[in-house]
Amino acid sequence: QVQLKESGGGLVQAGGSLRLSCTASGPSITNYVMAWFRQAPGKERQFVAHIIWTGKATYHLESVKGRFTISRDNAMNMLYLQMNNLRPEDAAVYYCAAKVDTPIDNAQDYNFWGQGTHVTVSS
Repeated sequence: QVQLKESGGGLVQAGGSLRLSCTASGPSITNYVMAWFRQAPGKERQFVAHIIWTGKATYHLESVKGRFTISRDNAMNMLYLQMNNLRPEDAAVYYCAAKVDTPIDNAQDYNFWGQGTHVTVSS
């Protein structure tokens, strides 16, 4: 089974940038759809972006389009989320996730999860 671990979270001022990384261990992530989700206190886990195994097709939550970019490096078994122009409403715990087959924005369909990394955005 693939194991996932996020890093790169922290405290940033509104308008700032962070780059989240997700390190995968175990099987190659080549066969997996990879995604980022986030969960703010008291809220449900929310889809942020997903990327197919080739990296050539991505989909982002409407509110992060133009600000966040998901990418992957299969050779390094890594997933990334570049977050620019951060807003206070982006503050959450960010999780990377993996599944096989069809890319989808439903958290329940993802089989493998990391433990999350905290992103705090000050106004």
